[in-house]
Amino acid sequence: MGKFRVPGSLLRVRDGHEARVSFVELFFDLIYVFAVTQLSHHLLHDLSLFGALETLVLMFGVWLAWQYSCWITNWFDPETKPVRLMLFGIMLAGLVMAAAIPHAFKSGGMAFAISYVLIQVGRTLFCLAHLKKGHALTPNFQRMLGWLVISAVFWLGGAFASGGTRLAFWAVAVCCEYFSPMFGFWLPKLGRSRTSEWTVEGGHIAERCQLFVIVALGECLLITGATLSTANHFDSSLVIAFLAAFIGSLAMWWVYFDTSSKDGSEAIVQSSDPGRIAAYYHYTHVTMVAGIILNAVASELVVAHPHGHTSLSAAVVLGLANVFYLGGNALYKSVVYGRVPRSHVVAVLVQLALIPLFMKWHLATAGAVATVLLVVVAVWEGLCVKRVLRAQ
Repeated sequence: MGKFRVPGSLLRVRDGHEARVSFVELFFDLIYVFAVTQLSHHLLHDLSLFGALETLVLMFGVWLAWQYSCWITNWFDPETKPVRLMLFGIMLAGLVMAAAIPHAFKSGGMAFAISYVLIQVGRTLFCLAHLKKGHALTPNFQRMLGWLVISAVFWLGGAFASGGTRLAFWAVAVCCEYFSPMFGFWLPKLGRSRTSEWTVEGGHIAERCQLFVIVALGECLLITGATLSTANHFDSSLVIAFLAAFIGSLAMWWVYFDTSSKDGSEAIVQSSDPGRIAAYYHYTHVTMVAGIILNAVASELVVAHPHGHTSLSAAVVLGLANVFYLGGNALYKSVVYGRVPRSHVVAVLVQLALIPLFMKWHLATAGAVATVLLVVVAVWEGLCVKRVLRAQ
């Protein structure tokens, strides 16, 4: 069957062929390369509990802005000129949002909040304006807009506050956007949406999430190389620290892409309710991204100060980096396979137990041990996959 588009419609053509990620979407994701870098640097400059909470809220904001945009380009065709221009507008606002991250809890709060609200509310208004009256997706976007307006009140209200009050306001805003899809954006009189109504292209959603993981892993490599370039001299500790950071990035790639990413794509495509599985994709991947950002921070700490003593904050970052990444992978694989991999559970428990020991070692040693744990999981999972393939 050939492609057919309703005149004036910006929606993707559903003709039985899998929707592929377009070049404009890849271009769009470049903004988030910068955003992830900003997040890792924000945490690195304030390794305190309050700094971690600030980074967590900002990371969810960045993720949600990207996530909602990802769903929009699953429904709307990014090859059409209006949608493409809308994406370019989001990129402009996203660049301002990312640039404001270092000062988001200081003088840059208003710039971050306004640009974020423009992305979320403006994009949804665009979609509603281009949906035909009575279209099946219209009620869903109306409910979505309602929740985004509610969260906008907290984003903007927080921008007028400061310190802990701003953090609390923005945490509520994040919760509004993160949890509202779980109950179908329910609102009085408007009711709730059902995932069965979310006619998504599963392969496209999977590929977009996978590309974001690549973006985040790229930050680990960039920060490792950039930190190495500032070294005054090379010695065995620096070499160990550098190799640990590099191999750690490879192991993270291996754990996700070599053992499950393809199966994850097929799980959405073959599901009787692809909208539900696609939603789970986003909920689990944000945990993985948090782990990758923590690994980027750990890489800079280890490579910049390989001989340094591992402080409590550095030990927590090194430990939780693997806990978040492997924990997110475990949740993701439970969605794909219906089970939690034993390797991930064991590694998370071992990693938590190692955190106190990290403080007795130099950073290079602690980083090397954390990397070995990731490599063990990658090998373990690879062997499990081979056993399953042989059994088939």
